[in-house]
Amino acid sequence: MTENATRRFRALFISDVHLGTRGCQADKLLDFLRHHEADTVYLVGDIVDGWALRSSWYWPQAHNDVVQKLLRQGRKGTRLIYIPGNHDEFLRGYFGTHFGGIEVVENTIHEGVDGRRYLVVHGDIFDLVVTQARWLALLGDKAYDFAITLNRGYNAMRRLLGAPYWSLSQWLKFKVKNAVNYIGAFEKALANEAQHHQADGVICGHIHTAAMHDNFGLRYINCGDWVESCTAVAEGLDGTFEIITWTQTGAGVTEEPALAQAKAA
Repeated sequence: MTENATRRFRALFISDVHLGTRGCQADKLLDFLRHHEADTVYLVGDIVDGWALRSSWYWPQAHNDVVQKLLRQGRKGTRLIYIPGNHDEFLRGYFGTHFGGIEVVENTIHEGVDGRRYLVVHGDIFDLVVTQARWLALLGDKAYDFAITLNRGYNAMRRLLGAPYWSLSQWLKFKVKNAVNYIGAFEKALANEAQHHQADGVICGHIHTAAMHDNFGLRYINCGDWVESCTAVAEGLDGTFEIITWTQTGAGVTEEPALAQAKAA
């Protein structure tokens, strides 16, 4: 992909940006938005981190640039749909309203090229830690921020040595048995919810783990995040869904191996 090329899609799905935190990689997201356009952009929760902003205000120019870029796309004809998550739950009092051309909804159904219906929802309401033990969720959020801070320093040294990025939190997710079980339970709960909506699949966020599979009898798609993995989900004009990883500003696209593309069959 050339530096100035722009890819056009039917839909883009972006979640867990966490604007307002130091871990947010807003520069990469802004670069991604410069190179990718869509008829519809779904903002699948935790776009703005209200939890972090309440405790300490942090809003650099790059975070404002992301918001302005999305609003410009809306003015140019892109439909913008915002499904709030737990970190931007302050918007849940505004379901059914519009802000600067952005529609705020609790959840929605996206219909693919082939007519298949996908429930689009952030997913936090299926996380028992968030719904039943909020104090533990807040504590976990602080621990995650601490891990990201440690990881940032470690990867700064790796860059000096010419080594690639390494994610501590992703490593822990796939090494700790309870974390793996948690992800599996979350995916199954979202798949069950999609079935309740008589949908053929679900597109969500929340757990910062990009994925695309049919393990529960329907399509499960997770957008990932823009704190570490820098991933988004796209539906092409032909109905192909793919996970796009945008790892460097001004650079090319790398796709998740084995998960990158899935044609709805």
